Amino acid sequence: MKFTQSPAIELCVHDTRLSIQQDNGSMHVGTSVWPCSLVLVKFVERWHPLRCAAADNPYADLLNFTNKRGVELGAGCGVASMGLYLLGLHDVVVTDIAPVMPALKHNLKRNKPALKKSLKTAQLYWGNEEQTNSLKPPFDFVIAADVVYLEETVAPLIRAMERLVADDGVVLLGYQLRSPEAHELFWAMCGDVFEVEKIPHEHLHPEYAYEEADVYIFRKKRKEAIS
Repeated sequence: MKFTQSPAIELCVHDTRLSIQQDNGSMHVGTSVWPCSLVLVKFVERWHPLRCAAADNPYADLLNFTNKRGVELGAGCGVASMGLYLLGLHDVVVTDIAPVMPALKHNLKRNKPALKKSLKTAQLYWGNEEQTNSLKPPFDFVIAADVVYLEETVAPLIRAMERLVADDGVVLLGYQLRSPEAHELFWAMCGDVFEVEKIPHEHLHPEYAYEEADVYIFRKKRKEAIS
């Protein structure tokens, strides 16, 4: 399910309104807004350390973006990166494949008045190690939402996540089952590389707790644990 067929999506993050233009008639899924990006942003907003007292916040350390670097994979229209930027992740690179870059850059420009700056972008095909290295990893946060839908891209995606995230960093994943084959392979391969934590559904933002969408936290397994 796409979030809506509307040509524009509005998302409020704190007191700032983002307006994301989408093209549902495009040949590329990245030019539409998909639900998991919204779910991920609103989860972070709910538990943001500046909004939720540390004593009551199980994610206070996880979501402390001070002096942290991030990269989004398969950013599409850029919703997750823009939302997390507004929540304090101020050093973030927004990536996708070449055909999606015009829509991504258009939306970043469209929201520049809200963002107060232009976010950094880079073309990235997950299997291209040269492009991955050019991003200058490691990153404290790797962000991905609604990126598991083709079986043939699962292995490159997981390798990209592994190469980009710091040993003590995390992958923030917004996930919805799109393809049973891709789903099965993704979770089988993830278990070899990452410790996986699923956010309880009741911890999602109550207005963005879609039944089909989940948020996961991935952390790299220690090398001795893998061997």
